Amino acid sequence: MLSLEQILFSQGFGTRRECRGLVLRGSFSVSGKILSDPEQELQEQGLVFSVDGQSWPYFEKAVVALNKPAGYECSARPVFHPGVLSLLPAPLRARGVQPVGRLDEDTTGLLILTDDGALSHRLTHPRKHVRKIYRAVLKHPLSPDFVQALLRGVELRDEPQPLAALEVKPAGDREVEITVDQGRYHQVKRMVAAAGNRVERLSRIQFGNYRLPQDVRPGQWCWIESATAITGK
Repeated sequence: MLSLEQILFSQGFGTRRECRGLVLRGSFSVSGKILSDPEQELQEQGLVFSVDGQSWPYFEKAVVALNKPAGYECSARPVFHPGVLSLLPAPLRARGVQPVGRLDEDTTGLLILTDDGALSHRLTHPRKHVRKIYRAVLKHPLSPDFVQALLRGVELRDEPQPLAALEVKPAGDREVEITVDQGRYHQVKRMVAAAGNRVERLSRIQFGNYRLPQDVRPGQWCWIESATAITGK
């Protein structure tokens, strides 16, 4: 059980004093009923509350999926373009959610963000071999030799061993889905170039077991209710 003040504070709604003030002025409600005692305790697990009419589910750790548009940097301190964190509401930013891995500025699609450091480590550690699926639009039409080169493995500069795709699925004359389980710098673009083609557009559509929902439009985000949706266990 947590007090209303503690609930708001844990979910990123400000300092303890600010959270207390939100409750006292009647901004906190559950199922349409205003609760105005900051010391009142509620069972936090499964709780859905509202602040100034905006619904918010309680999560001990925040895990969200963002459909990243082009033109955003995956950095807390962006340099040349806006940062992806600017697309999230203030409470999530206050909780310190960070991208799990990175997508290039011009790469779009599924970006997972969390304040769960252990989960982020598990998803990005090279030994875990977490699968990612990318959809690429290519400059030149697909060829059997191109597909076989990716599956066999291509040599990349500064990589001690050839890197191979786990799966290559044609999705059109110049479109392909490429599955990898590493996280090297510009990996898919470099692999495609080494196999004799060029990426013109790139989007990540799946991370681990989690696929980007079709109704989450570019620039929008949604909750991932359990880490098992990504890890499968």
